Amino acid sequence: MIQVRDKAFRVYIPKDEISAAIERVAGDLSKTYANSDPLFLCVLNGAFMFCSDLMKAFTSPSEIGFIKAASYEGMESTGKVKFHEAGQLNYNNRDIIIVEDIIDTGNTLKALYEYLGKHNPKSIKVCTLLFKKEAYQQSLPIDYVCFETENKFLLGYGLDYDGYGRNLPEVYILND
Repeated sequence: MIQVRDKAFRVYIPKDEISAAIERVAGDLSKTYANSDPLFLCVLNGAFMFCSDLMKAFTSPSEIGFIKAASYEGMESTGKVKFHEAGQLNYNNRDIIIVEDIIDTGNTLKALYEYLGKHNPKSIKVCTLLFKKEAYQQSLPIDYVCFETENKFLLGYGLDYDGYGRNLPEVYILND
């Protein structure tokens, strides 16, 4: 059990299971994109740890870019997504792999699809560490999933609670 700010959390996914899932997904991606030179688009802030480990395990040529998407305040989604791109990225005729830490409602993902669609990508695929299937409200495909999870608040391995806990090497669940 750990304490982050005013909440107690317990281990939900241990780091060895996270590593094994990332190796599996990176292997699938490496096969699919062996001759493609995809652009991995890391959605900040949460996906930075997952994306880093995923890129280390990906064995084919690729490029990485960063985009910041924000829709949470505390433990609740605001329902509005704001994007801030890090540098100039060329999406035109590229295979784009959106790298997310977690997909719950899918509102951020939908907004990102709309944003990228204006830049004529060759394809868009989604790779996420965590997928809250029962919370998902969109029809967009989730192509690569490390873990399907409960519809509960999660923390660690890039996920935060009011900015804290991102540095934890495991995924934790709110102890309620």
